[in-house]
Amino acid sequence: MSGQGPTSTRNLLPSESRFAAAMQQLGFGRFEVLRIQSGELVLNPWPTTVQGIKFGSEDPVTSRTPPGEFELKRQVVQLFEYVRGVDAGEIRCLEVRHGLPFLMEIEHRSHASGGRCG
Repeated sequence: MSGQGPTSTRNLLPSESRFAAAMQQLGFGRFEVLRIQSGELVLNPWPTTVQGIKFGSEDPVTSRTPPGEFELKRQVVQLFEYVRGVDAGEIRCLEVRHGLPFLMEIEHRSHASGGRCG
């Protein structure tokens, strides 16, 4: 990663801002089948969302509302930096913990020449 990712919510593309809010709201779980086109998340149709629910514990992530503008956590910066570097692909599964991206499985689409995208 080049270190050129967004550092604050003011640096996010509209799709990134929308997805960051969705991760925060999800708290724990995963997003499946999330397409990337020209370095941007494709949110139409919305990816499959699977929420994890742990009984007997409070989830402080979903109970707080982030301010309108704030500095992004390192994990969010790394996710969007990675996505911006992918020409075409699909995140098969993006695991979210505490409202932050934790682990992803990604499929890269190949160029016609057989090279890897991204």
